Amino acid sequence: MTIQSLGVGSGLALDDLVAQLLSAEREPKEKRLNDKEEKIEAEISALGQIKSKLSDFKETVDEMRRDSDINGREPTITHPSEDKKIFTAEASNSALRGSYEIAVSDLASGSRIETADAAFSSSNDAVLTDGLGDASMTFKINNTGDSFAVTVKQGMTLAQLREAINNNADNFGVNANIIDTGTASGAKLVISSSVTGLNNDLMIVNDGDRGELDALTTKKADETTNNLVPVKNAGNAKATIDGIPVESATNKFENTIQNVSFEATSTSPFDVDGSTRLTSTLEIGYDREGLEKKVRDFVDNYNKIISEIKSLTRYGESDLEEDGALAGDSLLRGISNGLAGIAGSSVANSSLGSLFAIGVELNSDGELEIPATDFGLGSGEERLATALEDNFDEIAKLFTDENGGIAVRMHELTKQYTSYSGLISLRERAARDDKDQIADDREAFELRMVNYEQILRDRYLNLDQTVARLNQTGSALLAALG
Repeated sequence: MTIQSLGVGSGLALDDLVAQLLSAEREPKEKRLNDKEEKIEAEISALGQIKSKLSDFKETVDEMRRDSDINGREPTITHPSEDKKIFTAEASNSALRGSYEIAVSDLASGSRIETADAAFSSSNDAVLTDGLGDASMTFKINNTGDSFAVTVKQGMTLAQLREAINNNADNFGVNANIIDTGTASGAKLVISSSVTGLNNDLMIVNDGDRGELDALTTKKADETTNNLVPVKNAGNAKATIDGIPVESATNKFENTIQNVSFEATSTSPFDVDGSTRLTSTLEIGYDREGLEKKVRDFVDNYNKIISEIKSLTRYGESDLEEDGALAGDSLLRGISNGLAGIAGSSVANSSLGSLFAIGVELNSDGELEIPATDFGLGSGEERLATALEDNFDEIAKLFTDENGGIAVRMHELTKQYTSYSGLISLRERAARDDKDQIADDREAFELRMVNYEQILRDRYLNLDQTVARLNQTGSALLAALG
């Protein structure tokens, strides 16, 4: 007889037996593969976490090591009235501490030119009617080299000339306007220059000495003979610093005080005597608040990395508490030890020597702190305050010195781990290769299980057939004896 299904011939539960044998073979091996894959996926995830956090920290120390303003100066200005700012100020990192009394008497100004009374009755008056063709006017400032020319066409009106001046592509800051006086003075063309400073008066040249244009220009073609005279000359900004007169061609006074600039925005008010200008006080000091914040931010960002490493590398304190995804991992220990080594090292080019001098210490947990407790050398808070007061510029060297600065060295360390060819990236790629290998192992395992199942079925099919034949023989014998 032919048996199509196990157990049919013999009546034995051979299909169940095969299933049990397959399960006994599959479960431990499949569990090993699942456990291994889960561990690798946890490793890849953990490596991604620490790489991300470390990259953030790398950006922090990168910004700090390149921060030209880490030891910045802070100008503080006190004006006679809170309602009126006389000037603003900036100071470079090289500026010396000091206090200055400043009064502004004049703002820098450009020149102003007006046409004569009754030269034009309205803005529609033609400015050129001699029938000799187009003419030209050149607007220039000799001291600066600024220049542009305007073509004056026959029949061009005063209003059209205004637009031609204002819309000229090479206009360097000349503005034309028309004021209709409503009196016998008629309409006046008013031309102003934004170029300030003594001897920077605007010159308008009648290029072809066309008679009608004498009323609109300051110079004939030879640039020596005068036509119009400016109603206002260009002038310097004027101020006093501790009573010493100073001037600037613009409203910005550059390095009048060494490494300090201030820009006048208004003139100083007069004292009650009506002649003496009230002064504003400019104090140049250290930006202690800004630098202190940078130090504390550095401590906080450092501790975020260490906390993440401790979380990922921890061992559970009991069987009920899971280990971290990278428990005991040497790579993360290397990062932690490397950062701690730099944090605790000396910087030769800074007179402060180390972070300890500014109150920053490594605690027993491997984190940085600025302790409030004094164990004989002053608390961390006290040392930081002292360093900010007495060694302001040296703090910057601790972090930015190109040969041994804390931020410089930490940036180099973190780059070794986070770059494409860095240690974490190499580890990530190795873990992904391991995961791919597990996929291959699963495929091979499934093939082995198919073969194993076939072997079992062939083996128990023979048993089933043998038992079926014996049952038939037994039944026949019993029938014969019956």
